[in-house]
Amino acid sequence: MGSVKDLQIIEGAAEQQSGIGRFQFSDRYSVFDWGEMPDLITNKGKALCIIGAYFFEKLKDLGILTHYRGLVEDGKVKILSELSAPVDTMEVYLLRVLKPASSAKGYDYSNYTHTLSNILIPLEIIYRNALPAGSSVFRRLENGSLTLEQLGLTKMPSANDVLQEPILDVSTKLEVTDRYMSWEEAQSISALSDQELETLKRTTAELNQMISAHVASAGLINEDGKVEYGFDKKRQLMLVDILGTPDECRFTYKGMPVSKEVARIHYRKTDWYLGIEKAKKQDRANWKSLVKSPPPPLPRRLFELITQLYQSACNEITQREWFQSPPLAGILKEMQEQLEA
Repeated sequence: MGSVKDLQIIEGAAEQQSGIGRFQFSDRYSVFDWGEMPDLITNKGKALCIIGAYFFEKLKDLGILTHYRGLVEDGKVKILSELSAPVDTMEVYLLRVLKPASSAKGYDYSNYTHTLSNILIPLEIIYRNALPAGSSVFRRLENGSLTLEQLGLTKMPSANDVLQEPILDVSTKLEVTDRYMSWEEAQSISALSDQELETLKRTTAELNQMISAHVASAGLINEDGKVEYGFDKKRQLMLVDILGTPDECRFTYKGMPVSKEVARIHYRKTDWYLGIEKAKKQDRANWKSLVKSPPPPLPRRLFELITQLYQSACNEITQREWFQSPPLAGILKEMQEQLEA
C-alpha cells in the first residue's frame, strides 16, 4: 500500500515470465512525508487512473512499450474508449524487483547484470523543462553535488527559469532515501549498456514532449516529471509504474500549481507545519513522534476546490467529460484567492 495507490498481485513475476497485477488508485494523499492526511480527495484516484491510462495509450500509439494492460470495469479489462464511467483500477504487467543489499558501506548492486530480464531498473528518471523555486537543482548546485556542465548549462540558472532544452536527471529508486547521482553511476549500478542508456534517455525525451503537448491543450505547463523503466522478458525497455499525472508531474496554470502542492501551500501557514519543521531539526530520524498534534483537516471550500481540481484536470487533459466539474481556469482563480486570503 502506498500513499497514492495499492497493488494487488494476481500473478507474481518470474525470471522468464512477467506477472500480472492491479493498481488501485486511492483518494489518499500525503504532504511533507507525514503519511496519510485527514482528508480523502473525492475521485482523485479515478482521475489519476484515467490520466495515467490516457498517456499509456498514447505511448502505445508511438510504439513505446509499457506495462499497461488496461482498465478494470465490472471485472473486465478494457481500454479507455470502452469504459462507461471512470474507474480507479488499472491492470499492468509486473516485473521482478531486485533490491540492492545495504550495509554500513552503502548499497551493493552486484546482483544487476547485463543479462537479466523481467526486472525493474533501479532508477527514477526526472525530466525538467523549467526550474521552479523549490527545485532540488539549486540546492545541489550550491553544495557542489551537481555542476552546470552536468546539466548542459553555461550559466547559473535562476528560480522559475524556463529551459531552452529539457534537462534529464536521475536518482536511485530502491534505496531508503532517493539519492541523485551522475549518469555514469546510474549506468553502472543498473548494468545498462551504452545503447540501453541512450534508448532510456531518448524515450524519456519523447514522452516529455508528448505529455507537454497534450497538457498544453488544457492550458497547463509541464514543468517537470518523473518516470520509471524496466526490462521485459526479451530485455526490451518498457515504461512502468505511472506517468503524466498531477502526482508524477509538476503542472502549472498561469503560475498556479495543479496538484497537491495547493495543500502544501495551505499547510505551510499552520502551526502543525511549524511543529513538523521544529521536530525535523531536533531528530531527523524520529521527527514524527515529536509532533504534538495531527494535521487539521483542510478548510471546507479549499477541500472542494482541490477535489474539483483533479476532476477538471482529468476532463481537460483527456478531452472527455468524465466528471461533472467546472472549468479548470475558474477553479484555480478561486483557489488562488483562498490561499491568499
